[in-house]
Amino acid sequence: MVNSKYHMRRVEKEIKDKEDLLEILKGGKYSVISMCKENEPYIVTLSYGYNEDRNAFYIHCSNEGQKIDFIKSNPYVCGTVIEDNGYEEECGQAFRSVVFRGKMEIVEDLEEKKIGFNSLLNQLEKDPNGMKEKFFEKEETYQNTGMLRLDITDISGKEEKAETQ
Repeated sequence: MVNSKYHMRRVEKEIKDKEDLLEILKGGKYSVISMCKENEPYIVTLSYGYNEDRNAFYIHCSNEGQKIDFIKSNPYVCGTVIEDNGYEEECGQAFRSVVFRGKMEIVEDLEEKKIGFNSLLNQLEKDPNGMKEKFFEKEETYQNTGMLRLDITDISGKEEKAETQ
């Protein structure tokens, strides 16, 4: 995991511990991803499964559409995951967040699609094995569903703690 090349303005809020950054990625369910094609921005919220061994997100999707068009044109993306830790009186919001950059790849390999779906189901489902048995018994399920892998190349984290009185 690489830390951002940009410095954080409020260094006292920076999350420096790799385990804290991983905890946020592993605990999240949704990421907001920004893309750009020919100076046209596009932003989308996606559910994901983080795979620590590959330092990558796996995202299921359609095999065609706007995301795929943008990725084919420019695979470099920026995204964020936010952990909401509650709103406090006096306009205080406690949170932890990561901002990451990386390269999005369209996964074609059947075995890697299986790794991706395992990552997704393990992160998002209360009963991943039940979902695997229900929907993923046939290999056609993997072949007919799109899969993206976002390889993280750069990451930084920020934390705002609740004010204690």
